Amino acid sequence: MLISVLIIIIQTLGTILLLVVLASVLLSYFLPPYNNIRVFLDRIVNPLLMPIRRVVPPLGMIDFSPIVLIIMIQVVEWVLVSVLSTLR
Repeated sequence: MLISVLIIIIQTLGTILLLVVLASVLLSYFLPPYNNIRVFLDRIVNPLLMPIRRVVPPLGMIDFSPIVLIIMIQVVEWVLVSVLSTLR
């Protein structure tokens, strides 16, 4: 029972974080950087993107770090859920 709850929490947090990253990327095309919504989202996403940006620099005008972060979120979520599923 507790493991099922933990799995649901991990999946929910992974989905929320994924949506926050996507919202940050999409809104960066439409809103100025000083907009309150962008500032809020950037405070959440930028600390996660900065280490990735050190390893994966932008290629011209394209920043691949959000894609790498999304893949990492999904991999960590999958690993945690798999480990917890074996404990059932």
